[in-house]
Amino acid sequence: MKPRKLLALLGATLIGLGAVSAQADQLDDIKKNGELVVGVLGTDEPATFIDPKTREFIGYEVDLAKAVADKIGVKARFKQVAVAARIPELQQKHVDIIAAGLTHNKEREAQIDFSVTTFVTGQKALVRSDSGITDLAGLAGKKVLTIRGGTQEPNIRKAVPDVNVVTFDTSQQAFLALQQGKGVGYVDDEAALLRVYAKLGPKQKDFVVLKPSISEEPLAFGLRKGEAGLKKVVDDTLRELEASGQAEKIFFKWYGPNTKSQFSTRSFKLETDKI
Repeated sequence: MKPRKLLALLGATLIGLGAVSAQADQLDDIKKNGELVVGVLGTDEPATFIDPKTREFIGYEVDLAKAVADKIGVKARFKQVAVAARIPELQQKHVDIIAAGLTHNKEREAQIDFSVTTFVTGQKALVRSDSGITDLAGLAGKKVLTIRGGTQEPNIRKAVPDVNVVTFDTSQQAFLALQQGKGVGYVDDEAALLRVYAKLGPKQKDFVVLKPSISEEPLAFGLRKGEAGLKKVVDDTLRELEASGQAEKIFFKWYGPNTKSQFSTRSFKLETDKI
């Protein structure tokens, strides 16, 4: 074969391979691998946490992610990630989706895509009763504790510009530091904060939840940019759960009146993008 014809053939082959590569998508890979790898916090009861008996991940976000895996026809495999590592783990392809209390906001849309909203909560501050603080303004100049890498820190800084924020890897570490007197307040999503407060029992008198919300947080699953096939399956699954009534059942299973969260109503639906 003449060199010119050989080069032309090689060029056509490379173009063809490029076209195949362009057509391949993440959803195809998930089906081939037979599993959906889901990044979860595992420390965020009742959204995702470890069952002390089975040592497996359970919770609200776990149930939703399992429904997505079932829709695809694969198994769900859960991988624990830190709050600050959620988006990097997704971008570096260590996980297929993120189901880890991830707030959907405009800033993050530059980095990743989001599913329809899976939960809506506000962020609030819990303060020590002996601090004498009765409103957010009282946190000015005070040490407030929260989670590293979430929206809690920028939101409390916006609400109280002079606040002194100290961050921790997990909400448990931050709340323990509050109990140890290492700060006067603790900031978290309302659902998580109220659950922590409920667990205090008689010690609830030592803490006060400040009534004003710092922000409203629409949570969603995080997906890699441009994966239209996977996003459609995720969104379709969530909307089908809503339409069938399963979404509400899953919500009350983990957050309802018979749980420590004690939510009597659900203020959102798994139908749309909240922002």
